[in-house]
Amino acid sequence: MKKVIVIGGGASGIIASLKLATKKYDVYLLERNSFIGKKLLVTGNGRCNYWNSNIDSKYYYTDNNNILEKLLSRRDEVFKFLSGLGIYPRIKNGLYYPYSNEALSVQKIFESQLLNSKVNLITNFKVEKIIKVANKFKCISENKDITGDILVIATGGLAYPKTGSDGILYPWLRKQNIKVNALNPALVPLFTGGDFLKKWAGIRSEAKIKLYIDSRYVKEEEGEIQLTKDGISGICVFNISSLVAKALSNKKDVQVRIDFLPNIDDLNSYLLKRIKLLKNGTILNLLYSLINIKLIDIISKKANIDINTNINKIDSKKLDCLIDLIKNFTIKITSIGDYNMAQVTTGGVSLEEINPNTLEVSKVSNLYLCGEILDVDGICGGYNLAFAFISGYIVGDSIND
Repeated sequence: MKKVIVIGGGASGIIASLKLATKKYDVYLLERNSFIGKKLLVTGNGRCNYWNSNIDSKYYYTDNNNILEKLLSRRDEVFKFLSGLGIYPRIKNGLYYPYSNEALSVQKIFESQLLNSKVNLITNFKVEKIIKVANKFKCISENKDITGDILVIATGGLAYPKTGSDGILYPWLRKQNIKVNALNPALVPLFTGGDFLKKWAGIRSEAKIKLYIDSRYVKEEEGEIQLTKDGISGICVFNISSLVAKALSNKKDVQVRIDFLPNIDDLNSYLLKRIKLLKNGTILNLLYSLINIKLIDIISKKANIDINTNINKIDSKKLDCLIDLIKNFTIKITSIGDYNMAQVTTGGVSLEEINPNTLEVSKVSNLYLCGEILDVDGICGGYNLAFAFISGYIVGDSIND
């Protein structure tokens, strides 16, 4: 019986192991922590957003979209497999959570399934070195080793290092002449500079943000934005952070333009009507209930307008400046959150290095990759866990005598 070694007891490694357990293989799952699924427990704020009703390549960043689309075509088959393991969904706005709303319940299902399967789970096994010996793979830890015929690497990326993600096997992959694209944190806050940051820290606002790289429009997102002492955060910010990370690493100029009133297209007409309605009010009165009071002060100062100025005394140029700041508040992004803040890693092993039907590495026979170690990262909404499950399933399903 051939021995298959799976390195990494995260989402992709678990699914690969469970799928392999249905076949005639001696499966060994090596996990560096004392238990499996440590990173899984912190996803979705501890609720585990594990799937989305619209798994589509347009919600991912990768270096080969055609290959990604081929992988994602297995989505329905994989979801059926997950359901068969006992995960019952609670669906809200297309987001899938376990009905219990607890990531722990999903982790316990995986533990139970592995226990009842033929998988040999070995915890506290940190693979520090891999040696190929006579077409076999020898995985070496500090005080023991294990050798197998087939190797599956599902060690994740560099995000959430407290869960054990440290990228220790990237150098070994590069030595096999496997292309590893530049690695960066993703799904992270964005940082800027400015004396207004202390004033706006803690504000939450519905907004539309537009990303510009080297003055070229790239993408926009809409949703709740969190203003922090360092810059901006929130789901819509996270969703552009992969592009920002890559741009900054390539020394490009990055700007974000914030529209604090995305639901009012013609703000000029709206404010002119409001000025007539309020008659002798102030700038502060004019903007009350539209945007946060702290923002009113920040924006007015940038426009060189006293918030106590009578609205009938403001000239058209200053009104235009005020409107532009509300609809296009521009900040220069200077840096991003580090891997301790990151939910995922952007970059990784190029999809061009793998067989899209099996996820076997083209240059190394019997070596398979799945999960975050590949150059695929998704936006918020269960896309990253879904890809981990899909890629792990494909590996487990494709390994055959």
